[in-house]
Amino acid sequence: MERTKWRSNMGFLLAAIGSAVGLGNIWRFSYMTYENGGGAFLIPYFVALLTAGIPLMILEYGFGHKIHGSSNLCFARIDRKWEWLGWWMPVFAMFGIMLYYAVVIGWCINYTIFSLTLKWGSDAQGFFLNQFLGISSDVWQIGGFKISILISTFLVWGICWYICYKDIDRGIEKACKIFMPTLLVLTAILVFWSMTLEGAGSGIAWYLKPNWEKLLNWDVWIAAYGQTFFTLSLAFGIMIAYASYLPKDTDIIQNAFITSFADCFYSVFAGFAVFGVLGYMAHTKGVGIDQVIKSGPTLAFVAYPEAISSLPFLRNVFGVLFFLALLLAGFSSGISLIEAFACSITDKFDFKRERVVTVTCILGFLGSLIFTTRAGLYWLDIADHFLTSYGLILAGILECIAVGWFLKASVLRNHINSISGWKINKIWDYAIKIFTPGILLIILVTNLMGELKTAYEGYKVSALLIVGLGWLVVTLVVSIILTLRPWGEGKLAHEHLPEEDKLMI
Repeated sequence: MERTKWRSNMGFLLAAIGSAVGLGNIWRFSYMTYENGGGAFLIPYFVALLTAGIPLMILEYGFGHKIHGSSNLCFARIDRKWEWLGWWMPVFAMFGIMLYYAVVIGWCINYTIFSLTLKWGSDAQGFFLNQFLGISSDVWQIGGFKISILISTFLVWGICWYICYKDIDRGIEKACKIFMPTLLVLTAILVFWSMTLEGAGSGIAWYLKPNWEKLLNWDVWIAAYGQTFFTLSLAFGIMIAYASYLPKDTDIIQNAFITSFADCFYSVFAGFAVFGVLGYMAHTKGVGIDQVIKSGPTLAFVAYPEAISSLPFLRNVFGVLFFLALLLAGFSSGISLIEAFACSITDKFDFKRERVVTVTCILGFLGSLIFTTRAGLYWLDIADHFLTSYGLILAGILECIAVGWFLKASVLRNHINSISGWKINKIWDYAIKIFTPGILLIILVTNLMGELKTAYEGYKVSALLIVGLGWLVVTLVVSIILTLRPWGEGKLAHEHLPEEDKLMI
């Protein structure tokens, strides 16, 4: 089966950047900067980007490009014993993260409409939790579906299906060429608008003011590495799949730097809009920034609507622009999660891509249903915590071990250098083999130790084990089952070659 190619390197970059730039760039980065030393946090963040984010991005781009295959094919060609890892990454990304991510995008659709009339009124938190989500009192009190969320989630899956169904060049590439420039324009409008608001300066000062003492806190450095890892869409199988559609002559290293720094720039830039508005909100309420700042979905769906309601002019327009920006960021990431899994299926089973995308999106919508119920926020919170804090981190560690020690990092480095204008040396090998997996292991152990001391967010241990750990185990079992199916003739023809030649197809 002939493999589709990106029509242009720019199309690839916009899609890769679109995958990296997601909903979390707009609120999570800003909150973590505030929590971890303000402007001082940018120092460990940039160090993490250079020492872990970019080396892993180079690895995934080079891996996918050399094999011209999805993550499962790439790992199978290292050794069939590693194929399960190549499956596990896109499986838990698609049937874990994407299931609730689609629902959050659906919330953004609803709130874009709500912005027209400022429907949340004077109590944004009460509206979000009680009227919009109709939240139940416990994880196990499912309480039925919220119809408005159900409909918007169905619409999200429908749009993602249409874009992915059209293939890489006619669907994803075209969509990202529209999404990403539009997102940048919308964000720029929000940034410059927010900076004109009274009190915005104090909010931005909170954002950028360095607390140098924080640099001596090891937790701040762990947070910086964790943020870098999450925001670049690493260990999802996405970047491997996207790179597999690149033409033969591609500057892997340059593309990795561009993608990583573009994602970093967007996070920092969007932070000005977030903190400018929060500064205005603190000014109007006569309180400090620390009394209005919130994290996660609450920032986007509670703090921001409250701030929008208090704006001096064109509140509806500002609200629509903000939630449209969230929508575009969400869709550009969502389609990449679907593509990584669809690419894995088509590479191994040679099913028609259109059929794979259709079945995947139908199953995805059905899987999202639990998150559209009245207990959906609890399920979302637990699933997200376990999949990102343990699934992604563990996959990243194993990815480094497989490529660095079993394939030999030097083999992949030689391929990357042979086609790139910029070159990497043996320092990259040591980063992949020792430094990056070591940092990720520290993050994993730190998360686990915290978990053993105090149950996450006060949830019952049974809920954490069944919903959180259970989700990881189920996706792992599915990955192992997919691994057991043999490959078609010739696809792994070189798997018995000497170690140093395994990628020399």
